[in-house]
Amino acid sequence: MTNTKRDISHISCEIEDRINYQSNLLTFEKELINNKNKIILNDTIPEDASGSFVKNMSLPIHRWFRYSAGFSAEWVESIITKYQIDGELNVFDPFVGSGTVLIACEHCGANGLGIDSHPFISRISHAKLQWRTNVKEFINFATQVKRKAQTIHGKLDDYPEIIKKCYPSEILIKLDSLKKGLELHSDNSPQSELTWLALASILRITSPVGTSNMELIQPKKQKKIYLEPFQAFSKQINDMADDMIKMQTEARGPKAIIYQDDARTCLKVENNWANLVITSPPYVNNFDYADATRLEMSFFKEIDNYGDLQKKVRVHLMRSCTQHVSNTDDWRNLIDDIILKPIKDELIEICNTLEKERLNHGGKKNYHIMVASYFYDIAHVWQSLRRICKSDSNVCFVIGDSAPYGIYIPVEKWLGELAINSGFKNYTFEKTRDRNIKWKNRKHKVLLHEGFLWVKG
Repeated sequence: MTNTKRDISHISCEIEDRINYQSNLLTFEKELINNKNKIILNDTIPEDASGSFVKNMSLPIHRWFRYSAGFSAEWVESIITKYQIDGELNVFDPFVGSGTVLIACEHCGANGLGIDSHPFISRISHAKLQWRTNVKEFINFATQVKRKAQTIHGKLDDYPEIIKKCYPSEILIKLDSLKKGLELHSDNSPQSELTWLALASILRITSPVGTSNMELIQPKKQKKIYLEPFQAFSKQINDMADDMIKMQTEARGPKAIIYQDDARTCLKVENNWANLVITSPPYVNNFDYADATRLEMSFFKEIDNYGDLQKKVRVHLMRSCTQHVSNTDDWRNLIDDIILKPIKDELIEICNTLEKERLNHGGKKNYHIMVASYFYDIAHVWQSLRRICKSDSNVCFVIGDSAPYGIYIPVEKWLGELAINSGFKNYTFEKTRDRNIKWKNRKHKVLLHEGFLWVKG
């Protein structure tokens, strides 16, 4: 092919892209105008409302990034609507995760404030909250990033080994091109953050190995279906644009606020601000929330190796897994703290039992240190919440109990007693489902459950 023919072909593609782009924008704008007079508000409480996050993956904005921790956005909206009857509502989530509560607040018309100490996940939430961005500007920015990426030949050399195990060379080269295209256009604008989120959200669906959000990275496990990066990126941008149009016509609330902050101190949250808290703290089930984002953080080169998770992520998190604690931690000194006085005797007994039981297992996991550290940390969370909450506030924890090495931990009972010790009035627990009944590979046969711990201010 001659240079002239190449130029003509290239120009034709550019013209076709531009026509399609303008056509899409026109469609988006027409839909936005048509929907402005069709605001849909659903204030009914779903009959099947529960703590499950699965349905969120079909809801606008919520579906942009699947995080392994979460609960039902529809249930959150039903709770917000219920308490809005009493007037203006300030809703706080100290473990905001991927932003379910904040997005629900914006949709329902409540004031939303959330914090999360996980640096990557707090950025995900912040990016989601940019849905008010002008759709045309977002599409234009993302289109520029994609076109630039298509002119860049990605490289493999700088990636850690875990990333190379997750992607064949041809896929990683394309993902690297998209990342470099984004880096060249990145300007910290809302549309830039949204485009970063779009790229982050396709990393698992473009990998042919085991990268499900409900499991850790498994390079030896193969997936039957995975997507080509540029196609996945385009689809994600289109889906996000559609969701933005829908949310911009439906949402009633002011823009929610997200901070990267520690729930044990809540330093960025003012006193007596909240009259409703909806959250789901980490469970005492040894799930490593730092490792849950290792794929994304490795791809964006925020960490270089597994050890970086400790230095850059785990140090910020509440201690809920054995990777968060050390053999040198003085768990007995933690339990002696007056903050744990209401549960001290029971906690000592269980931790002593766990310390002995670990010797009967190959892994010899430090569950005794983890459990002591967890309740020490959560006691500080309750004290911070007491400072933040108004005197007539309501707090709801979506929580589950635990049984490391088959030794039962009465989580909701201890959390309730710690809440009262911090100055709250009373607590009740509403079971929503049984746990540890489906998995064939479960390590013990202790029946567990999950539900709502309600604490009155």
